[in-house]
Formats: sequence, structure tokens, C-alpha cells
Amino acid sequence: MGKLDGRVVIVTGGARGQGEQEARLFVAEGARVVVGDVLDEQGEALAKELGSESARYVHLDVGREADWAAAVAATKDAFGKLDGLVNNAGILRFGELAKTPLAEFQQIVQVNQVGVFLGIKTTAPEIAAAGGGSIVNTASYAGMTGMAYVGAYSATKHAVIGLTRVAALELAKRRIRVNAVCPGAIDTAMSNPAQLGSRGLDSLYRKLVPLGRVGRPEEVARLALFLTAEEDSSYITGQPFVIDGGWLAGASVL
Repeated sequence: MGKLDGRVVIVTGGARGQGEQEARLFVAEGARVVVGDVLDEQGEALAKELGSESARYVHLDVGREADWAAAVAATKDAFGKLDGLVNNAGILRFGELAKTPLAEFQQIVQVNQVGVFLGIKTTAPEIAAAGGGSIVNTASYAGMTGMAYVGAYSATKHAVIGLTRVAALELAKRRIRVNAVCPGAIDTAMSNPAQLGSRGLDSLYRKLVPLGRVGRPEEVARLALFLTAEEDSSYITGQPFVIDGGWLAGASVL
């Protein structure tokens, strides 16, 4: 028996990184997963690997309401219902806040903040109709504190935590729990400088993080699983869960 037997979950940004690991783990735990992404080739390959009985891929630009409506319709067509959502999709851009172009700031808001809002708005009625379930939003370490040179990203991740709390309050009566995961430095193409060719920044992360390493995407996936599985987290809603190797705990002088 898996922790998610019989559940149907949409995972956004599911073609690679944290989303891919969440999709893989959820299927392993008995869920049927719809992988949503704009990386069509990678997403389709993942869904094919996971098998048609367990997974589907849909093209989903999370900042477009029409794409959300199509994704939910495809989910119900394939699996008959929707029990959960992992709002994982996001983008990160580095730069000084005062030099950030307005178009870039708005793009980050559209994906990271509006995307989460649209995900909640679109899926909540379907999850409620299925008898309730879980929404897990991906915030960030940078949504709990400031972080230089990622001002737009940090602003959107603070907003995700706010949206999580409000949605938890409003959706509790519909038996929908809403929580957020707040990863620190994770070994993905988006956030791990080692994959971007910057050994110096990777070394800096290792000095900043008390546990002495970057996190693994499968570790974030296990946290998302915990928050999705009713038997594990049935009395938890409206909370941000930091998974950062101790980074947010403070600075060490040694």
C-alpha cells in the first residue's frame, strides 16, 4: 500500500528538478500524476517512462488561466478526478533590484506568484468535489528572509507564503489543506550554481549551510509527499516548512 493510493495529483514544473522527483515519488506511492510544464519534450518523456496508467503530460504555462483550465480538464479526462496539487513551477533571475527591468520583474511575478494563485483558484473546486485533499505550494528560503540579488524572486516567494495562509483559512471548510515547502539551496539546474558552471558560488553555499551541502530534490519531494499524504499530515494546514540544511537558523562564527 502506498501513501497516495487512489489519489490524483497535478505537479507543475514537473518535467525536471524538484517537480520531476515529486512526480516520480508520488507515482511510486500509488498516485496518478499529471505532469505540467512548458518543457514539452522532457515532460512527455517522463510521463512515458512512468507509464500511461500512472502519468500524463500536459503543456502548462502556469501564468495563463486558459492553460490551467485545459490541464484540469485533461486530468479529469484521464483519471476522472483531482485530489491534489503541487504548485512547484517557478523561475529565478539574479540581479540588483534597482537595476531589474520592469518586464523581468513582471515575468517573475507572473510565473511564481500569479501561477500559484491560478493553481489554487482553478483546482480548489475540483479537489473539493473529490472530497477534499491537499495543495502544496513551493515557496523558498528566500520567502522567509531577504536575499540580495534575487529581489523579485524573494518578493514572489514571500507572496506565496501569504497566499498559502489565506488559502488554508478559506479552504479548510472544503476539506482542503494548503501548505508550503521552503527549500534552500537545492541541487537543480535552477538553484544549484554547480550546474551553472560556478564552482565559487557552490563552495559559498557549502560554507553557508550548516549541514555542509546543497539539498537533493528528492529530499524536497519527500517533504511534499508528507504534506500531501492525509495519514501523515491530516492536522497541518497554513504552514511554511523550511528545508534548507539549517541555513535559515542563523550565521556561525566558526
